[in-house]
Amino acid sequence: GGSVGAADAAEQPPPSQPEAGRPPETEAEEYSDLLLGLAFLLTSLLSLKRMHWSYKQGGVETTVVTAFYSLILSTSSFRALWFLIPSYVLEPSYTPVPVLAFDDGWAGVYASELLLSVGSLSLFAIFILILVYWADILKKYFHPGVRRAKPIQTFLTLLTFLLLTLLLNTLLFLTRTYTSDGMILFDSLTLGLTSLVCVFEISIFSHRFRTVLRTLGAINQVSTESQVRRIVWITVTGNVFFLVRAVLELSLSLLLLLQYRSSSSFAGAMTPSQWDMYILAKHWSEVGIVG
Repeated sequence: GGSVGAADAAEQPPPSQPEAGRPPETEAEEYSDLLLGLAFLLTSLLSLKRMHWSYKQGGVETTVVTAFYSLILSTSSFRALWFLIPSYVLEPSYTPVPVLAFDDGWAGVYASELLLSVGSLSLFAIFILILVYWADILKKYFHPGVRRAKPIQTFLTLLTFLLLTLLLNTLLFLTRTYTSDGMILFDSLTLGLTSLVCVFEISIFSHRFRTVLRTLGAINQVSTESQVRRIVWITVTGNVFFLVRAVLELSLSLLLLLQYRSSSSFAGAMTPSQWDMYILAKHWSEVGIVG
């Protein structure tokens, strides 16, 4: 394996052994996971109902709406599955411990990380879809004579790029370049930086949208304040979500990097209570934004 994997393997306790005196998953963690799992399951059912309704309407515009709800369904389903499978089924400890590919217990740890990564990919795809269509609408008004690429092609290109980063992370883990905690670090850096990009793009597009709406309102002598308020609401909620997500992911990345710098291992980067707080803040914010 690579140097990171070798260092972790040398420093970490056996992956099958959770922290001394601590069960793989506490009662509070089991209860928390159950609540989150049920919340995501409910969101899945609601999005399935909305997706079915949208699909029945037909037309080009409803195709985008159907895709939107299908991505919410995908996100919620992967999250519900991750939370409703008891932690001890897949992982030796609720708080992550570094595990190298093909060592004891690696398959369950990898499956858990893959479920999380695919769920995150689906979640970010929701907002990428929105931003791509916002950009297309704005181009129509700001650059009316310019030939525009089809929004769905732009969306699929960006989605393919994120999928390739997921595959690269998997490849580096399976080649034992780094441990399962290295996968967590890779994901956190990717999602943290993507969150900051989303904040930037949402803010720019929101400002331009409000300019267009007010201009159209003045030309047609009609009030567009209700549409402007809706755009502001979307902007505020989206930016709060992505700022929180960026802080969480980049803080986790920093903790992992500092731990590796001090001990040449990711083991012990977060205490169980810190990991519990990270999980609660990260995933209840997701429930709020997709619900």
